[in-house]
Order: sequence, then C-alpha cells, then structure tokens
Amino acid sequence: MTSALPQDPSPSAGPAIVWFRQDLRLADNPALAEAVATGRPIIPLYVLDDTPDARPLGGASLWWLDKSLAALGDAIEARGGRLILRRGDPAHQLGEIIATTGATAVFWNRLYDKHAVARDSSIKSDLTADGIDVVSCNGSLLNEPWTVKNGSGEAYRVFTPYWRAARAKVDDIPAHPAPGRLPTPDIWPDSDRLEDWSLHPAAPDWSTGFSDWSPGEAGAAAALDRFLAGAISGYGDNRNLPGVEGTSRLSPHLHFGEIGPRQIWRAVQAAAATGEAPDAEADKFLAEIGWREFNHHILFHWPDLPRDNFKPAFDQFTWLEDEPAFRAWSRGLTGYPIVDAGMRELWTTGFMHNRVRMIVASFLIKDLMIDWRRGEAWFWDTLLDADIAQNAANWQWVAGSGADASPYFRIFNPVTQGQKFDPKGVYVRRWVPELARLPDDVLHAPWTASPLDLRQAGVALGQTYPAPIVDHARARDRALAAYAAVRNAA
Repeated sequence: MTSALPQDPSPSAGPAIVWFRQDLRLADNPALAEAVATGRPIIPLYVLDDTPDARPLGGASLWWLDKSLAALGDAIEARGGRLILRRGDPAHQLGEIIATTGATAVFWNRLYDKHAVARDSSIKSDLTADGIDVVSCNGSLLNEPWTVKNGSGEAYRVFTPYWRAARAKVDDIPAHPAPGRLPTPDIWPDSDRLEDWSLHPAAPDWSTGFSDWSPGEAGAAAALDRFLAGAISGYGDNRNLPGVEGTSRLSPHLHFGEIGPRQIWRAVQAAAATGEAPDAEADKFLAEIGWREFNHHILFHWPDLPRDNFKPAFDQFTWLEDEPAFRAWSRGLTGYPIVDAGMRELWTTGFMHNRVRMIVASFLIKDLMIDWRRGEAWFWDTLLDADIAQNAANWQWVAGSGADASPYFRIFNPVTQGQKFDPKGVYVRRWVPELARLPDDVLHAPWTASPLDLRQAGVALGQTYPAPIVDHARARDRALAAYAAVRNAA
C-alpha cells in the first residue's frame, strides 16, 4: 500500500474520490478506509469502463453488477452519502468530477490485469502531475503479485511451492470496519441512473434462473456464514459432488469484491481455531483461495494469458473449426449427460459446479479439439463469477498449455466422471430431466441402455435426447496424437 495521506487535513482540503471497481463493499475496504481516515468529504464513484481497450463484461456479469451496485448505493445512502455512477473513459470522468467538485485526492484498490494496470498507471501519473494526491491499496488479494517470488527472485510457475511461500507471507493486517457515516462534499457531481444502463437483460429476460443469488455485501456475508455453518465440515470430499451443496458459492461475491479474501481468511481461521471447522477442511478451502491468488499472480506476470498460450509450444496445436459441435456443447446437447447437465446449469443459473467445469472444458478441448479460447469466451459471457485471471488460467490448465497445467494426457472420460462424482444421478436428473427415469447404471451412458430401459424411461436417442456427437475413445486417441505432435515439435 502506498503511504496514506495525513489525517486531519486543513479546512481547505478538497474532497476525496473513492473509485470503486471490483471492491463493491464498505467493510474491510482499504481504499475507503484510507480516505475516511483523512477526514475529507467522500465522493464514492463507480465508472463503467467501456473504452475500446477494456474487455466488455459478459451478460451474466452485467446482471450481477446491476444488483451489486444497487446494494452498494443503498449502503452508502444509509451512511449519508451517494454513489456516483458514470460510464465511459475513467480518466475523463475523474477529471470532470475533480473539476466540478474541487476534489484533491483519489483513492482506489488495485486491479492486476493488463488493461487495468496500464490505465491506472496512466491515470495516476496524470493526476499526480496535476497536483492530485493518489492512493492505491490492495483490496482484493492476500498478497500482491510482485511480493511472492522464488529463490531466484522470479515469479512462481507451479502452485504448490507458490502457495507454500504465499501462505507464509499472509500477515495479520487488522480488519477495517465499515464506516458509520460518510462525510459529504458541498458539491455533488452529476450521476447516471443505474436503470438507464440497462444492465438487466430484457426481451427476453434470460436471467429468471438467477433468483437464488443475492448480489451485494450482505449476500456475500450470508454466503460465508452458511458455508462455515455447514458445507465446510465435509468440504474435502463433497466439493467434488455436483449433486451436493458442498461448496462455498462465494466466487461471484469474491470477483466483484463484495467480500475480500482477507475477510474469508480471518473467518475460516477463526472457525478452525474454535473447532467449528475441521483443520483439514479449513486448509483445503484456504488452498482454493490460494489457487485464486496463484491465478492472479500468473496473470500479473504474464499479462497476455487470456489470449496467448502460457506455453508457446502450444501455438503449434491444430484446433478444429467445428461450429455444429461447439453449438451442441454450448447448448448442452452433446449426448454426454454430465457435460450437458453442466452446460444447462450454466445457462440457467449463471454458475457451474467446479468439478463439472473441468469435465466440460476437457470435453470441448480434447474430445472436440476446439480452441480453449472459444470456451473461455463462452464462460466469460455466461458465468456470474467470470474473472479474467481465473477464467483464462483455468481453461489453460485443462488445455495443458498453462502454468502448472494438467498433464496433456489427462483427458476426462465424461462417462466415468459422471459415474464417480454423480453416482446416483442427482445432478444429471435435475438438469437433463429427459433422462430422469433411466436406471443409475446406464444414466451416464444412455446409448448403452437396453431398448426396454429406454422405452420405459421415455427416451428415444436421437429424438428426445441426442446420441453422442463424438466417440470418446476415438476422440481421446485423436487428442493424444495431436498433443504428442506438439510435444515432439517443442
């Protein structure tokens, strides 16, 4: 964190702008806490960056942002302030608000993707040159990406040694409580109306299945409380079972910064200390937070990760252009029930169980031989928790092209994966109801069912449910041959 501005500024000190980004919370928000500590009037600001260099948010992310900003605005109003909304170039919007209000300081929490780093560096340089104080903080990671290095002073490329080093560096920074009141400026700048941004889908409204989610800081806190009161106790095993509520479901809240990793860290450590969470389960869950940290670490040091293979040898890989296959995958019509269940869950709810994410990604990349970037783009548009570091790094992990990647020869068998992790078919029967009456032993491979079983279950392959669009055994051999060619050419 950069040095904070002095407290108790002179009466002539202008307001401080707190520029919210992926930190849509009031509690444990370092930038907000630093600004409030100066005693200056506070102008809370959110800018929807739609400049050409910014990657447009996907439809599901816009849905979440709409509700999260509404919740943040209500929380700020309850403390006497206003959330100012602007759309466009953040540099221009900040300059205009500074000119209007006489603000003399800007606070924000750092982001780590290529566009944000370049944008923020430029803004900071320009504002500082104009005599505006700028304070940037760490509000979204346990450790800054540049602070965790190996013995040679380089960035880690493998998770286990990274996490060993990173975990040891997590210090005991005190939590920042949400401010009780926000001092207000004499002049408020103009603000857009959230409803005018039309972030909620219409004509049609495809988000009706998102109703189980509660975006906002309160929703994040409630999700953490539920997890610590229940699912964490069996987390190590149950997190792999898509038919069980065995995960935290915190990922969208973390992405939008409605809760920070330090808050989660403290809460999990406290639960383990009191015996409310078994030590092994707490460690396993915190390692997943560590994986998130690792992915942001990789993105910062290899900023083209969302576009380029981390391992350049994979630039020689020959992908197939198969639009019918991609369309079947995206619609959940591949003929492989666990794959189709995952893709339908995603489309309906904006979420997909983590184990199933790996299965559907492996199927797209290795069974269909379709470029991982196509899958990354689909997830970017449809996931509520779409995160530039997580999305790119995890797709490359499955492809075998990324840092600490899955071995190239690991190709998930969608049938055995379904049988292992959804043995009673709870998940598949929910999301692929046309197969619901099939017996467990053929549910994950309906083409192996007897004509009698199919008839009694009301299943007509190729009509009520598709036949497999690819033979997995042959597809596996094809993928292994393609990967071997890349390895031999490296």
